[in-house]
Amino acid sequence: MDGYVEMNQNSKIYVSLWDFQSSAPQEMSFKAGDRFHVLKKTGDWWSAVKLDAQGRRVGKKGYVPHNYVAEEGTEEQQPWFFGDLSRTEAVNLLMKEGNQTGSFLVRISDKNEFFYALSVRSQDAVKHFRILQNNQEEYYLNCVTTFPALHQLISAYHAKPVSQGLKLTAPCVKHEPQVTDLSLVPLDEWERPKEEFALGRRLGMGNFSEVYEGCWNGRIKVAIKTIKQGVTNREIFMKETSFLKTLHHRNLLSLYAVCSVGDPYYIITELLPRGDLLNYLRGLEHDQASIDGFLDIAMQVADGMRYLEANNCIHRDLAARNILMSQNNICKIADFGMARIIKDELYVSLSKEIPYKWTAPEALAFGRYTTKSDVWSFGILLHEIMSLGMVPYPEIPTGQMLQYLKKGYRMKAPENCSKKIYSIMLECWSENPHKRPTFDELKTKLENSANYELTEVSPKQSKLKGIFNIGMK
Repeated sequence: MDGYVEMNQNSKIYVSLWDFQSSAPQEMSFKAGDRFHVLKKTGDWWSAVKLDAQGRRVGKKGYVPHNYVAEEGTEEQQPWFFGDLSRTEAVNLLMKEGNQTGSFLVRISDKNEFFYALSVRSQDAVKHFRILQNNQEEYYLNCVTTFPALHQLISAYHAKPVSQGLKLTAPCVKHEPQVTDLSLVPLDEWERPKEEFALGRRLGMGNFSEVYEGCWNGRIKVAIKTIKQGVTNREIFMKETSFLKTLHHRNLLSLYAVCSVGDPYYIITELLPRGDLLNYLRGLEHDQASIDGFLDIAMQVADGMRYLEANNCIHRDLAARNILMSQNNICKIADFGMARIIKDELYVSLSKEIPYKWTAPEALAFGRYTTKSDVWSFGILLHEIMSLGMVPYPEIPTGQMLQYLKKGYRMKAPENCSKKIYSIMLECWSENPHKRPTFDELKTKLENSANYELTEVSPKQSKLKGIFNIGMK
């Protein structure tokens, strides 16, 4: 069977969703609808071979961007399936020009109790519906009618309303995804010569570093953080950036490369020109404030911190100023300058460079940092979000923070903040670190504050409203 790719029964075929033109020798060009056998999944680029209609190998193997292909015969191949998408991203996409009443998408849910969510445009708003499954793994919206496959459920609600006067029409306009050539840099080649990078305008500065907009090889826009050698030595710098290379999550800023030769050192990351969350919040008018939008931001940060927590990594400087915003309102946790991996449950630092008003009492008093001290900081961040960027404890001098906290003093709830959200803040600010929730628990608590619509139900089913309605009271 010369020319055929060796495939076992578990081998999966992938189909391209868009045309792609390669820009490097190791990349593979292809047309929408081409079929592939994926040899190895490595980060954002997968090694693959192209197949013809009979399943025979066509040409040499090459790399394809993972977000351009979908497994054949799955929901991912459908034009209405948008994968891992937050509520706010769904709203932003559906409200863009080109979509109309009834435009819809299916996304992976940000809640634990159901896997998919259906988001539908309704004139000047977007409604969200839970897609649930029963014990037979059938899909349904209201328990009255079930469907063996997700695409059958979607087809049915083209014919009948998903809620009063609202039927599904066309899938949300889906734009070709972005591709970064940087992901093809092998893990053992993260060290790059400085000559490959050009510094542009300065984006920000701190006590020990500056951040610039930059360009890699004259064509790829990046962010470049410069750190002077006097702050750290090369051995420590390499050790503390090496673990960042292994972290990959949609809510963490992606590290692309480092330059550890010469002064200053460079850390190269993805560029997010919209800036940080703090400036975003302070730029909002009160009539632009959206509780759903704020919850979405908080859930994204909690999800990124949950990933760090699972990888035994503490951040130590979690604050709105260190959350960056993408064009689609994806939040990225940034500034790992103080981050550490903790092999034990505790990390001790006696550094005097402390963000006092975001730091837990045990860290202020004894330099003891754990994931639970990050939880304390998350509570402050949640207060920043709900108060549109208010400075924490504005009436308390920095030097008096610890004694105020020891006396049990805590910030009041921001204006218009619900009791439910404020209670989450207070849990984060428990004096006993062991009584603070984990980030996994925080994600669930925030999820349970988000609103989802119900499809119309018959009188017999109306009692289910009390079970499924998780909206804020």
